[in-house]
Amino acid sequence: MSLEIKDNKEIWDNLIRFLKQTTGKKPSDLNAVLFLIGIQELGKGNIRFSKEEKQDILHIAICKVLSLGEYYKLEGIDAEGWPHWVNIKPLPPFDLLSQELLLKHFIIEYFRNEIGLHI
Repeated sequence: MSLEIKDNKEIWDNLIRFLKQTTGKKPSDLNAVLFLIGIQELGKGNIRFSKEEKQDILHIAICKVLSLGEYYKLEGIDAEGWPHWVNIKPLPPFDLLSQELLLKHFIIEYFRNEIGLHI
């Protein structure tokens, strides 16, 4: 299966505007948006996280959005409430820009399908 990813700049910009209105702060980059998704998926609320936990939160978000493309599958939740994912399909060999477009594509799908946002 070949995955064609387009640059959805207008939709992405609408999403960033929505996040700014919702959080009161414009996400500075892709990682900031992923961090918000990771916090949402973790469901622990607004608490302080260690540097390692912040990296884990980004991992949760990446796995969650890529699960929409059937690249990852939720394996389970551990005793502390942290989700664990398993890679079920290799990612295409993309350059850095294409990787970013792939993530943005699935982030947009996440907000449309999982959150019900009309962007």
